[in-house]
Amino acid sequence: MTMTRKDVRTFLASNKIAALLIIIAIIWAFFGYMTYDADLGGSQFLTARNFSNLLRQMAITGMLASAMVFVIVAGEIDLSVGSLLGMLGGIAAVLDVTYHWPLAGTVAVVVLLGILIGLFVGWLTAYQGIPSFIVTLGGMLVWRGAVLGLTGGITVAPASEPLKVIGQGYLPDLAGNALAVLLFLLLVVLAFRTRAGRVKHSLPVASMPMELARLIGVGIVVFGFVLTLDSYQGVPVPVLILLVILGVFTVVGNKTVFGRRIYAVGSNMEATRLSGVDVNLVKMLVFGLMGLMCAFAGLTTTARLAAGTPSAGTGAELDAIASCFIGGTSMRGGVGTVIGALVGALIMASLDNGMSMLGVETFWQQIVTGLILVAAVWMDIVSSGNTR
Repeated sequence: MTMTRKDVRTFLASNKIAALLIIIAIIWAFFGYMTYDADLGGSQFLTARNFSNLLRQMAITGMLASAMVFVIVAGEIDLSVGSLLGMLGGIAAVLDVTYHWPLAGTVAVVVLLGILIGLFVGWLTAYQGIPSFIVTLGGMLVWRGAVLGLTGGITVAPASEPLKVIGQGYLPDLAGNALAVLLFLLLVVLAFRTRAGRVKHSLPVASMPMELARLIGVGIVVFGFVLTLDSYQGVPVPVLILLVILGVFTVVGNKTVFGRRIYAVGSNMEATRLSGVDVNLVKMLVFGLMGLMCAFAGLTTTARLAAGTPSAGTGAELDAIASCFIGGTSMRGGVGTVIGALVGALIMASLDNGMSMLGVETFWQQIVTGLILVAAVWMDIVSSGNTR
């Protein structure tokens, strides 16, 4: 039986997350095989320690990508997130190291600055009519210059122990297991609420055995994930923060009026405007969320490095954008999910981690990332049927 182009488009459109998870499994299997060493007791890639490092590595990109999804869905782009991450992380380092501020004060100031800067960028784009590409391109230069001036071009270190916990800490095993149980119960409740809503509106639903089988599969993945991390040192704090962001942003995108308006703006801005929605306010708030995530990512980066560095966040905007496109966010706006973006970030982090373990040159890593980004956009075009 030959698959037609229509069959391929249908599969890609309806099974993006499943296809991405299969890709991750293939990537992990490949690097697991390539890093196998009998003298060291097995694969060096498929170890709890490496998975812990891998997840901490992708957490920062995931924080940025989780908000970048909404920016792209709304039909905009933000090229300044890497530089803003660096500046906010530098501010956190200066407050912590130079002025010895308490952790609560440092976090509060950095988060507030991130939100205000994001809202200002959104105001320039939505209300002043300056294209987001230009505003954020300028912001990329401004924020990078600001962090160089703030730090004097040198590393600000060492960070205090309370700050380092944000980037280097781990949950105790008991707390990690409790988190797994709560996460699984939340997924079960959401699944059955969604099912009840579809039944109420006479929409098609999977059979109950299929639904239960899917939930059992999800439960195995969740508990396997936590138990694997527990076998090393526990669930890393940055991963915990990312899971909370995933949950909150998924609810915002799927269950709130604001979330539905973001998708409506990206799908058809003029129709949304004519329906009475304040399109400019929606866009400004989306950039505010982006600023918030830059603040979280900046704090986590400084905490992970135990220092503020002038080069922190360099290229992070490209990683975040690539994660969104790889995860199924449409470059045309109106389509995209937070979970897809995080899966995309995991794919990129897995490739970087595996190639680094194999000693692959940095330039090859950049080439591979670029090719994957182009392939992801091509898949988006094929799945939408817009090929020439």
